[in-house]
Amino acid sequence: MATGASQRLYDGVAAVETMTRFAIAVLALASGVYTYLGVRSILDGSPTAIFFAAIIYSASVSVGIYAFWSYMARFFPHITTHTGRAAMLGVMAIGAVMIMAMSSWLNAAALAGSAALEQHLAETVEDYTADLDQAHQNALAAQSLLPDIQRASERFAQLALSERQSGALTGTTGSGSVVQLLSQMSAQMKDLENGINASREQVTTLFEQGQKRLETMRTLVSAPGAIEPRADQFSSEVVALTGVIASLGQTSIAPSIRRAADDLSLGFIAPVADGGDADLVDRQDRVMATVRASVAAQSKVLSDAADEILARAPVKERRFVPLSSAEAVLRYASDFIPAWAGAISIDLLPGVLVFILAVVHGAIRKQEERMPFAERITAAELVQAIELKRALAESGSDLMEVAAELEAQKTTEEANNITNLDPRIRPKDRPHEDR
Repeated sequence: MATGASQRLYDGVAAVETMTRFAIAVLALASGVYTYLGVRSILDGSPTAIFFAAIIYSASVSVGIYAFWSYMARFFPHITTHTGRAAMLGVMAIGAVMIMAMSSWLNAAALAGSAALEQHLAETVEDYTADLDQAHQNALAAQSLLPDIQRASERFAQLALSERQSGALTGTTGSGSVVQLLSQMSAQMKDLENGINASREQVTTLFEQGQKRLETMRTLVSAPGAIEPRADQFSSEVVALTGVIASLGQTSIAPSIRRAADDLSLGFIAPVADGGDADLVDRQDRVMATVRASVAAQSKVLSDAADEILARAPVKERRFVPLSSAEAVLRYASDFIPAWAGAISIDLLPGVLVFILAVVHGAIRKQEERMPFAERITAAELVQAIELKRALAESGSDLMEVAAELEAQKTTEEANNITNLDPRIRPKDRPHEDR
């Protein structure tokens, strides 16, 4: 039974030997093809130079993979010592790492390079979208001050109107110094309001331009066709969008509001009271002092609000870095695990065949070790033994005599070796050749 099982394993190994070579050759060729596609995506130069360079590299990879796994399939299953097995496994591990370094990542680039590059462009769009939104919010932050400025402007204007018509502040109607001062403060607040409104229109225009750039970039990411032309156009859109974001950062009116708020208090110049009598002059001075205090309070509020806006983090300058498909596959490797698994499997699948052969040969050896010698001898070896015995019988020699002569020759050779090693031994001490 054991002999039959070993023989069937022998027959199986012989049957799949051609298939094993064919499988290794096909896998090596497939790896070379995908390596060629991956190499072309990272080389620069003329089309002819790129073609020949990629062909030479991919051919070298195919030959190297085929030779490596052929050697392993030929020798590894027949090594029985633990030291030899460990050494061969170490060589196999080193070879597998080298194969992945020179081929697998290029195979992955050929399988998923376009998708990885599209993902890089898509993430870039998301980053620039966030930058545009942040720049837009920073530019519009000053708009929150518009209601306060409008209320202050209206309040000063109403006080001036009331003073002119009914003398609500000084008790004397007419357009005196108090009305002049209140009208002046209202005009300054109105100027700030107009500046904020103009800034809002400019910010809106720039934001719409940025949105159009982003829409074009999203279209390029999802558009069909080759990725390289789309990536080039994408880079142009990125440059334009960067300019829009920078313009938004410069259109913020918060610094202008901060300076205007300081001018309200620091540059406050009250007109000289122009009343006709001392009592009216005194009342005008008191009202203008009150207006000065109100203006100082309003200036403090605007300055604090402007400082909060200016304290916001500015949009950091972002630099778009174009990637090749091979670089994109490496950067986003975790998102393309199936492609990496397929690329590595093409290169390392022959290792599975090597281990299968090693297991089969190990099973054959264990089965043969448990069999007696008479069962381990093959028919061919038995036929050779019978022919040798017949030849000896025909020559008239006995097997025992032949064995005795061989032993005597062996003894004589050993004695001669001893004499050659120590010349002090006398010839009479040497064993006789007849012995």
